[in-house]
Parts: sequence; structure tokens; C-alpha cells
Amino acid sequence: MKKNVIVGQSGGPTAVINASLYGVVSEALAKEADFEKVYGMVNGIEGFLNGQVMDMKPLEKSGELTLIRTTPGSYLGSCRYKLPEDLEDQVYPELFEKFAEYGIGYFFYIGGNDSMDTVSKLSRYAEKTGSDIRFIGIPKTIDNDLVHTDHTPGFGSAAKYVASTVREIAVDASVYDNKKSVTIVEIMGRHAGWLTAASVLARKFEGDNPALIYLPETAFDTEKFLSDVRAALEKTANLVVCISEGINDGKGTFICELASDVGVDTFGHKMLTGSGKYLENLVKDRLGVKVRSIELNVCQRCSSAMLSDTDLSEAAASGAYGVKCALAGETGKMIAFRRGSGEAYRIDYVTEDVNLICNEEKTVPAEWITGNGSDIGKEFIEYALPLIRGKVEVPKKDGLPLFAYRR
Repeated sequence: MKKNVIVGQSGGPTAVINASLYGVVSEALAKEADFEKVYGMVNGIEGFLNGQVMDMKPLEKSGELTLIRTTPGSYLGSCRYKLPEDLEDQVYPELFEKFAEYGIGYFFYIGGNDSMDTVSKLSRYAEKTGSDIRFIGIPKTIDNDLVHTDHTPGFGSAAKYVASTVREIAVDASVYDNKKSVTIVEIMGRHAGWLTAASVLARKFEGDNPALIYLPETAFDTEKFLSDVRAALEKTANLVVCISEGINDGKGTFICELASDVGVDTFGHKMLTGSGKYLENLVKDRLGVKVRSIELNVCQRCSSAMLSDTDLSEAAASGAYGVKCALAGETGKMIAFRRGSGEAYRIDYVTEDVNLICNEEKTVPAEWITGNGSDIGKEFIEYALPLIRGKVEVPKKDGLPLFAYRR
């Protein structure tokens, strides 16, 4: 008897998370001999608990599925719902009863670290209870912080957006050279500074802006920062500085906390914002130069204009590969990327044990951080450049991008 497929999205969106959804759904719909129906969870596992499910087949007939591929955000909607640590909790039999109600045999979850935690718990509960449902995680995060994979879908396009935008900011900042100025650009990144490191790609020549780059992997000292800025202003009148939102003192205090208390989300993560504004006021008070701060915020993850073709293609392919792996009997796995050796860029799709991935975090290697913690080395540039390449033509109507909307 054929079983049904269900797919969901969780956590913060990316510019290519829907490409992964496209990959899962299109591959599953093409396997009519293996699957009966393909369902989508509306608002992730939380929505599924509330019975929010949609049939994905009509999207193929209407052409909406193709449009989904280049639509940013999470087409199915997202959630930040944390399953209980205790597998004896009542929510697990409730979920599996719903899986049985919908005839689910294959479960795909597109997301980052917390989403892989969901895949881990569900697959462990399935093993414990003898369920034959197969659970596969499809990676997604602009933070690029999942372990056991070379990189994650979403990072390449976000990195391209950061590099392009910082280059535009640097050009804009350079139009007035009669007075010294500092522009501080705050970029997403809690504990891992991959996205902020991508700002180094904005440089057009050695010594170009951004002159200073600070990641959360290195302890941040405000006095050293002021000294770095003061010295850099002697060489560059219109200085651009890039920082991660999660820069911290190395002892557990985020720089944004020096200005105010911060709240926490449902997973207990501190909600970081304001590091750039704090440093703006610090430079203004201590150095007396013109200064402004810019927070790139959600634009980093929702810009379809900056899609990397490499990123988009890999996101779709990882979703399709996940379906193939589930059909082959794999479960409790996440699709991962393994970079091939040699000068030409190439990745292979593989599976990794999701239990070894969830609740772990991959940070930028210390040897890739240079300038005594204020710069990025060539190793990162060589790593990142292939990931941002390729232009994507997004469908347009009346000169504006045409996106898919769930109705």
C-alpha cells in the first residue's frame, strides 16, 4: 500500500528555502508509483498539530509550484515550536496519531538547527515505538552554522546580498571626503560570523572598505575597537565597519546588552539587536566623528534580487535528494553537502546522522580570522566565492518580482 508524503518549513526563512520545498514536492509528485499524496504542513509542526495541512498536487497543475522556486520566505509558513525533550510527553503519540490519520510514511522538514532537533526527536520516537515513518531533514540557514556539511542552502544568496549591499554602502560613503566619517553595518549572526565574514567580498582592492570586520568568534573589546577605528581613519577617511549582531566580550555578554536588556525567543535564544547603534553612540561620544549605523536585518534573508544560482540549484537538488534517500530506506538523517577536491567547485549530496547535527554549531575557523580579530583571510574568500556565483532571472510582472502566495 502506498504511503503519503508530508513536508514542512521551520525557523527563519531564506531566499531559497522554497527552492528546497520545490525540490521535495516536485520529486515526490514525480514518484506516483511510490507515493499516494503529497501534503504540506502549514506553519510547520505546530500547524500540523492544529490540523493545518494542504494538498500540494494542485500547485503543479496551476504552475504555482514552479513560481515557488524563486519566491523568498516560507511558502508554507513557519513556526518556532520546540518539541519536548521527554519522548514520553503526550505530544508524541498525538503527532503520530495524526501521521496515521493522513497516511504519512515520509516526513521532510526544511530548516536549521532547531528544525533538525525536531527531526531527531521524531525519528527517535519512531524507532522507540516501532513506527516505519521515515524522517529526513533538509538543511536551511543563512547562518551557515550546521555541522557535518560544507555549507547550507540560504547562505550563498545571503552572502551575495551582504557583499553587494556593503559594496554599495562603501561607494555611497565615499562621495564626501572632506570630513572623516564611520559607517557601522550590523549583520545577522548570533554565535557564528559566516554572514558577516562575507562582507570581505565587497572589497574591490586591497585596503578597500570594509576596513574592519568583527565576528562573534573573537572576543570583542570596546577599547580595542575604538583604537582600531582611530587607526583606520588615518588611512581611510570614510570608514565602513562590519559587525555581527552577536559580537560579545568572550565571557557571555553580548555588546547589545551593554545598551539594554534583551528578551528571549521560544527556544531560549536571546533576541539580539542594537550592537551597531551602541557602537555608533560610542564612536560619536569618544571619537567625535560623523557616524551612522545600518542594520541589514531581514533583508539579508529575503532578497530575491540577489539570488545565487549556485545556492538556488543546490537548495532544490537537496530537497529532491532527500526524497530519493527516504525511498531508499534512510531515516533520522539530514542531507549534507560534501565539497570535492581540486580547483573546480563541485559538491556531492550525502546523508549525515541528524542526531550528530542538532544542537551543535559550526563557527568560522579561528585561522580564517585575521588582523587580530578585525579582518578575514583569503581562506574564507576562496571558500565563499563559488557559493555566490550565478545570476537568477526571477519572473516579473509590471517590472516587479512575481512571487507565489499561499491562499
